[in-house]
Amino acid sequence: MTPLLDTLNMPDDLRKLDRAQLPQLAAELREFLIESVSKTGGHLSSNLGTVELSIALHYVYDTPTDKLVWDVGHQTYTHKILTGRRAAMGALRMKGGIAGFPKREESPYDTFGTGHSSTSISAALGMAAAAKLRGSDERAVAIIGDGAMSGGMAFEALNNAGAMDANLLVILNDNDMSISRPVGALNNYFARLMSGRFYAAMRRGSEKVLKGLPPMLEFAKRTEEHLKGMMTPGTLFEEFGFNYIGPIDGHDIDVLLDTLGNIRKLEGPQFLHIVTRKGKGYDKAEADCLLYHGVGKFDRTSGIVPKPAPHQSYTQVFGDWLCDMAAADDRLVGITPAMCEGSGMPQFAERFPQRYFDVGIAEQHALTFAAGLACEGYKPVVAIYSTFLQRAYDQLIHDIAIQNLPVLLAIDRGGLVGADGATHAGSFDLSFLRCIPNLTVMAPADENECRQMLFTAFRMDTPTAVRYPRGVGPGVAVQQDMQALPLGRGELRRSGKAVAILAFGSMLTPALAAAEQLDASVANMRFVKPLDEALVMQLAREHTLLVTVEESAVQGGAGSAVAECLARHGMTVPLLQLGLPDRFIEQGDPAQLLAECGLDAAGIARSVGATRTD
Repeated sequence: MTPLLDTLNMPDDLRKLDRAQLPQLAAELREFLIESVSKTGGHLSSNLGTVELSIALHYVYDTPTDKLVWDVGHQTYTHKILTGRRAAMGALRMKGGIAGFPKREESPYDTFGTGHSSTSISAALGMAAAAKLRGSDERAVAIIGDGAMSGGMAFEALNNAGAMDANLLVILNDNDMSISRPVGALNNYFARLMSGRFYAAMRRGSEKVLKGLPPMLEFAKRTEEHLKGMMTPGTLFEEFGFNYIGPIDGHDIDVLLDTLGNIRKLEGPQFLHIVTRKGKGYDKAEADCLLYHGVGKFDRTSGIVPKPAPHQSYTQVFGDWLCDMAAADDRLVGITPAMCEGSGMPQFAERFPQRYFDVGIAEQHALTFAAGLACEGYKPVVAIYSTFLQRAYDQLIHDIAIQNLPVLLAIDRGGLVGADGATHAGSFDLSFLRCIPNLTVMAPADENECRQMLFTAFRMDTPTAVRYPRGVGPGVAVQQDMQALPLGRGELRRSGKAVAILAFGSMLTPALAAAEQLDASVANMRFVKPLDEALVMQLAREHTLLVTVEESAVQGGAGSAVAECLARHGMTVPLLQLGLPDRFIEQGDPAQLLAECGLDAAGIARSVGATRTD
């Protein structure tokens, strides 16, 4: 067979193919995905599961006039390939290359930038409402995974959409913990029937005929719901005001084309439930879709993924501490919003299943749930990424901090995160955390300090946060004994002349290296709140320039805390604040990105040299 993929560049090319050619195209796309991602790393399992769906959507819908909104976005590689970016896949998630998620600046086919979950229905509903306001026949489609449906925002949007009568299609890609299984040919036939104009017209006609006979109309509606309820799990979505269709086989291209073609002609909110398999077409990903969900470069033949660096990661340090602390204190409960593996909790979940709670992609609920547990005498530990904590800011303030409850936030991915880019970077946490009353904020400089800070935080009876970066630490051995650190106390790590560098968290290592060039003093500040004001004042009296360094936004961050301290005490010593610049940092190698932000040793030394006047 003549290869098809090389002849396609844009969806218009796809639509010129005969539908009988599409299974061949799907096979070629899977082969391309496996080969490409094995060389760049990225999200493999989820993308292998959406090949047929991506083809069918672009084949049936008039994109980009019709809008496709992909939830989270780690299932859009086929979409990107079909919309003119096949050649760019070699630089996927690299600096200067294409992003791993939809990005509006990248292509008009990326109608909405994503990265966080459960946003697609709201965004697509906004686009459908805009089309209705313009009097346009444009259609909007939200493609959402079953995991993202656990997010409360998705249900808020469903509730709103059902009352608006906009031309919105929500596709539930049921690919992991299936809501239900497809029931073969009969089920696919039923889906085609329900999506067809005859069924819709018949239902509207019946309503008109029976409107004068309310008891009969109610009986007809109940009969329809009963029949559909026996064959489909769509009662919930029907109650939201959607016409539910499915579940259908998301890998059967003919069924997808027929069903989507029928839905495209219908008016009002529609809900299509498809069932797919993560990792489809690559046996190793099918056998372990979690391993290949977000994967680095790998050998596609053997499936071997290179082993991580020998140093312990901060995530591993947290996971080990959590198990040790749970064994020592049965009040400890662990909570995660659907990030068990990413947050280092599998061992805890296995050893302490009764005290492990995965609440789904529901960050707001996670924090208020923890607050409820804390009210009853438990000591909740919420393992959460910095970027996802942003979604629960009100709950942190209103439900935890105001009530001064002993909830420990173990905040992973603080700072830059490399290939995942701006949507996943933890750039703002120090700024938005330190302004909250009752909350203690710590930032460890190494692996051992991370363990000791977690212990310190757990022993407190007030809200606490321990914020640590992604990946491995500098290689400091972790002491198994746990000792509480003095509250709000930093430490002087190097004595020098003229310049004092106040390093927060991960910036201690490059600060010490820069200090060797500058003969500067270096303090490991440890606590962002409460700040060690005594140490700040000591350094201010003994040096002619203070420099704060943090892997977080400069505005309102740890450096701002030092500036406020100096102002309160009437000190006028010059202060240089280094941190992440006032822009979103795109994807790339973490070390390279930090260097470009001036947060490596050379950048710190260069900034100090340009500022000092002695």
